[in-house]
Amino acid sequence: MGIILYMKRIALVRLTALGDIINTAIVLQLIKKYYPDAQIEWICEEAFAPILYDHPDLYAVHSVAIKRIKKEKNLSLLNETIHKLRSLEKYDLIIDMQGLLKSAITARFIGKNIHGYDRTSAREGVASLFYRTHSSIPYDENIIRRNCRLVAEALNIKFTDQNILDKKPLFSIGKRPNFLAINKPNIALVIGASWPSKIYPKEQYAVLCKMIDANFFVVWGSDTERKEADWIVAQSKNVSTAPKLSLSELTTFIGHMDLTIGSDTGPTHLAWALNRPSITLFGPTTPRMIYETAINIPVESNSIVDIHRIDKNDFSIQKISPATIADVAKGLL
Repeated sequence: MGIILYMKRIALVRLTALGDIINTAIVLQLIKKYYPDAQIEWICEEAFAPILYDHPDLYAVHSVAIKRIKKEKNLSLLNETIHKLRSLEKYDLIIDMQGLLKSAITARFIGKNIHGYDRTSAREGVASLFYRTHSSIPYDENIIRRNCRLVAEALNIKFTDQNILDKKPLFSIGKRPNFLAINKPNIALVIGASWPSKIYPKEQYAVLCKMIDANFFVVWGSDTERKEADWIVAQSKNVSTAPKLSLSELTTFIGHMDLTIGSDTGPTHLAWALNRPSITLFGPTTPRMIYETAINIPVESNSIVDIHRIDKNDFSIQKISPATIADVAKGLL
């Protein structure tokens, strides 16, 4: 693209999932640094939209129900969604941050001036056919750096890793919950994940809790996870089940934790986004999904992972010892 001297309205398309939306939000600070008056709008799935509501760098958040349309085969909702997207005002630039066919089609409904990954860089190469301009960024590059590079090339602006290291918290943090301990560290355990093979066993979490003198809270998001949380709590006196949390409440909760420990999933990524310490456990995926810092540490299994062909039957995360995690945690605390 040529040099852009003026940019009034920008649309970002990142539909799913929670962790990916969290890891994409850093681009808002990058855009605002060079285009402080830009009106940035975000299109995402309805389930994840609340984490973006009231974001100081966003002018608007437009939710879509693609998952619900697919599940219910609801043609009326499909027509309503298409009409909603087509009715949005004209954008100077649309950036498809996701690189999937569904995100590319969504972007095309709101305009033609779309920037995205080229055929070899997009997760689904066919998506590139919907873009006017392209970036070639290796798929195996760190996901946060990849997001920033895509936006930087779309807007012809400068980007270095220092932009990531210097980031402010990506979301607003509310008032400290009054049930947190004040005499010892508070640690969040994120026990859920999108795939069973990304989940660290509850039995090993229970062992971990006995190795660290801290106040643990088990974060859950479903009835099944709530039962798992209650089981962990029953094994130790220093563990509590976290209350049911909305996305905004989860942000505040993680934002006041001294440490968050969990697998490669949204709430764990949220700790990095809020500049809070975290340990992310990896089995079938790789640390390219986080940006490692002095306080955001990956702990990997010994599995050899091909990110182009993720093996969802790789349960190697179960082989990470609680003692290994405890050692890293004590160093961060």
